[in-house]
Amino acid sequence: MRQKERAQEVLKRLRTQYPSFITALDWEKPWHLLVAVMLSAQTTDENVNKVTKKLFQKYSHAKDIARATIKELEKDIYSTGYYKAKAKNLKALSTELAQRNERVPDDMEELITLPGVGRKTANVVLHVLYGKTEGIVMDTHIARVTQRIGFTKEKNPPLAEKKMMRVLPKTDWKEWGDLLIQHGRKICDARKPLCEQCVLNDICPTGKKIIPL
Repeated sequence: MRQKERAQEVLKRLRTQYPSFITALDWEKPWHLLVAVMLSAQTTDENVNKVTKKLFQKYSHAKDIARATIKELEKDIYSTGYYKAKAKNLKALSTELAQRNERVPDDMEELITLPGVGRKTANVVLHVLYGKTEGIVMDTHIARVTQRIGFTKEKNPPLAEKKMMRVLPKTDWKEWGDLLIQHGRKICDARKPLCEQCVLNDICPTGKKIIPL
């Protein structure tokens, strides 16, 4: 089975398992979502929600975060991990957002010029806020599952994204990320994948190796 055909089979099967998807991040204002996604790198959405709930209660506007010290922001977001780099990006991003009257850009090129915003964050924001598809949401989690089920050897998310953009039609880009992130959380765990329960185990190279004949 060719990769394009197998990709369609993967989507078909996963749609039956995960019929709907809503981002797990809590947000009220567009700039809240941008900040939350930026902070979500290398941590769980649940943890980010706990942090941002307090963060947005403490700072009502982006300009308030921009005025805070780096040390204070480090304390505010400490539990998200990589807090020193994230605090610097959060302050710089908030400064930029304050100058834009908290307007979040609606195109990829402009979004990725913002501090701390890469393609993964930009793709999520474009999908959720504007219903736009300019790429595939490909964080380390989704890249791992994409690699594990045999579509790429690339561990680098941007390179894995480029590969899948060639395999999938643009109409399926958003759904690939939505479905694989759910599958990775529920079945295709990083440390202990539940291959016996996986609907893809007969077409997945990893599943074929793990499940005894």
